[in-house]
Amino acid sequence: MILASNQPYFLPYFPYWQLIHAADRFLVADDFAYIKHGWINRNRIQMDSRVIWLRVELQKISSFKLIRDTFLAEPLSFSDKLRTVETAYHKAPFFKEGYALTERIFSCPERNLALFLGASILQVCAYLGIDTPIGRTSSLEGNVLLKREQRVYDMCHRLGATHFVNPIGGQALYGFDAFRRQGIRLSFLNSQASEAGKLSVLDAIMNHSRDELHAMLDQYTFIDG
Repeated sequence: MILASNQPYFLPYFPYWQLIHAADRFLVADDFAYIKHGWINRNRIQMDSRVIWLRVELQKISSFKLIRDTFLAEPLSFSDKLRTVETAYHKAPFFKEGYALTERIFSCPERNLALFLGASILQVCAYLGIDTPIGRTSSLEGNVLLKREQRVYDMCHRLGATHFVNPIGGQALYGFDAFRRQGIRLSFLNSQASEAGKLSVLDAIMNHSRDELHAMLDQYTFIDG
């Protein structure tokens, strides 16, 4: 069984969705520390020739808090975000479908950041045709007390996974030999999709059909030790 896990990000770039698609099971890492100035509450979209930030505002952010203990700022209104998306992509070929998806994402009433992002992940997965079962790392009692790769070993052993797939950016964090000693194959996903850049998946959704996007999900290779 192939397992993958990653922190919940706000409308992350296309390889994030390839990672979910490549796995037999995906865990949203909701009980990891909130990272300031990262991708948890913001991402980048294209507006004309400029790249701009699209973000959700949070209250009392702290790197000492877990993602699941962080909340969206009040009042909970996303009308300005929707206007930004409309301005940026109203001429895109698949704006109607992409904007409707964006409206569904922003209509989520959850104020808990992890739950809000988890709901958005499910919405995008449904749009892209990804049917991988998705759970949360916080459901594994005691896992949060472990450190770094020990958490991954524990996830794999508990869930019966023999293959763990990580984003390509994690190559500096995990070693192939250490995973082998645990009886786990470690791979890093190397996206070869045309949309593997640094923009939000929203950009790809606005510019490609659902059939094109679903086909692009398989455009990757694994890097193995």
